[in-house]
Amino acid sequence: MESNSSMTKFNAASTSNMVNNNETECDWSDYTILIAEDEDTNFFYLETALERTNVTILRANNGKEAVEMTKINPSIDLILMDIKMPLMNGLEATRSIKSFRKDVIIIAQTAFAMEEDRRNCNAVGCDDFLAKPIRYRVLCDTLSKYLK
Repeated sequence: MESNSSMTKFNAASTSNMVNNNETECDWSDYTILIAEDEDTNFFYLETALERTNVTILRANNGKEAVEMTKINPSIDLILMDIKMPLMNGLEATRSIKSFRKDVIIIAQTAFAMEEDRRNCNAVGCDDFLAKPIRYRVLCDTLSKYLK
């Protein structure tokens, strides 16, 4: 598999200028999140927002890569799935992943936030939905429902 995927482990000393210092922090050091996102700026935002949680982050640059990474990495606990990606969109990738990993939590992230988009995401197996631009507090609250 040829890819530009990356894996990052953040330590507790890392800080971020983009989140409030008085925000409640979560310790997700026992979890791995796959961020399926083709846009570097969107990935960087999510990576930076999550760095204070000590979570392990993997990146897939397209839906096909997300499927392949999920197949070979059983430690993935949650996927933040962009819906509009090259090679295979997030809906197709979610449907494929849920066919062999029903237990993995998949949260759709998309700029298309109409009710029909939510229904389409639910129909293929997404467990939750985040509308872009994603606010830090909404991201943490949503992930906290699944990472305990």
